[in-house]
Amino acid sequence: MLALEPPLPVSPQPQKQTMSTPLNQIIISKQAMNEHTPAPNTPDPGTRKVTKQLTLLRQPRRTNPMVWCCAILCLIFSLLLIFFGIATLIIFLVIKPKTPLFDIPGVSLSSIYFDSPEYFNGDFTFLANFSNPNRKINVRFEYVYMELYFFDRLIGTQTLEPFTQRQRETRLESVHFISSLVSLPPNLGLELRRQVQINKVTYNIKGTFRVRANLGLTHFSYWLHGRCQLDMTGPPTGVLVTRSCRTKR
Repeated sequence: MLALEPPLPVSPQPQKQTMSTPLNQIIISKQAMNEHTPAPNTPDPGTRKVTKQLTLLRQPRRTNPMVWCCAILCLIFSLLLIFFGIATLIIFLVIKPKTPLFDIPGVSLSSIYFDSPEYFNGDFTFLANFSNPNRKINVRFEYVYMELYFFDRLIGTQTLEPFTQRQRETRLESVHFISSLVSLPPNLGLELRRQVQINKVTYNIKGTFRVRANLGLTHFSYWLHGRCQLDMTGPPTGVLVTRSCRTKR
């Protein structure tokens, strides 16, 4: 019999081992880096200009001394306005100033006649009563101007000298109007003749006054307007029958 030889042991084939390379040892070529690294952004001229302007805006600027002076003067002026406004308000609330009054207690209509159908002549006098109703304020009438009207037609003007009134004082002034060759429209001429015939003539007085109120060292001025409608008997002895007067600012 043939003797069987035992099989020879088969040696294992050597396996190739794959060695990993550490990341810090990876070498990248300079050319590859240049290919993958993006070029830095170069700002255009417009962007540089905007950046420069923003930089200038962020920089603190020194205020001009003239600006400071103007600001201080405006502040002082505003404070003075506030002070005088409060002082005036206190005066009005405490003292309660009243408006002087204008009235006409008496008149004298001496003559009305016509040289022609269009030209009128007249002689008229009235007594003006000025009163100061205030108890703590003196007033001065710095400007007094009177106008005489027949309906809406001006037939005479007169001014008075300035005068002063103390508290609760009344002053009477005689005001004389002479109308000479005053032109009247035909309709007003006929109406004036008719009023003379029925013994009832209507005149209107308008007064414009510049008044100054004095309270110690404080004073304030304002304009007054007086209006009176007068109904009288006919000339030559025309006297007052009724009147309607009012005074307002």
